[in-house]
Amino acid sequence: MPKLLFSKIRIYEFKDLIQNAKQPRRIDILLSSRRRKSLDSFRAFLCSEFSEENLDFWLACQAFRQTTSPAERSWKAEQIYQEFLQPNAQREVNVDHCTRERIQGSLAQQRPLARCFDEAQRNIYLLMERDPWPRFLHSRAYHGLRPKTSTVWYI
Repeated sequence: MPKLLFSKIRIYEFKDLIQNAKQPRRIDILLSSRRRKSLDSFRAFLCSEFSEENLDFWLACQAFRQTTSPAERSWKAEQIYQEFLQPNAQREVNVDHCTRERIQGSLAQQRPLARCFDEAQRNIYLLMERDPWPRFLHSRAYHGLRPKTSTVWYI
């Protein structure tokens, strides 16, 4: 007799698979997806925690990386630095001094590389993944993304 397909999956794992099939459970899926509603919900949650500048910085770095024109890249790099990384900036993100100095050195050159913000972006990503993301997964904003169905699964 053939074994059942789900014989090795625990019941609570199976329920998680079914419940969260349409929802991003990992922050990288949310940030890379084109689901505007999910991203807007995460942004609203970050606004409620007064930390939306982290998401805005991450998205600005993504847009910067895709810039091909050297003149536009230089302009965008300066804008990102002034808005998010300059000491006492209005929307300053939490980046260590060494990373900030490396970025500043990269901007001192006339042509900053597409990867000049990578280390800072990685730090902010890890910060969001460790701190607000787990709270977002338990928030009403996240649970509001769930599709409303009347199907009940009994396992």
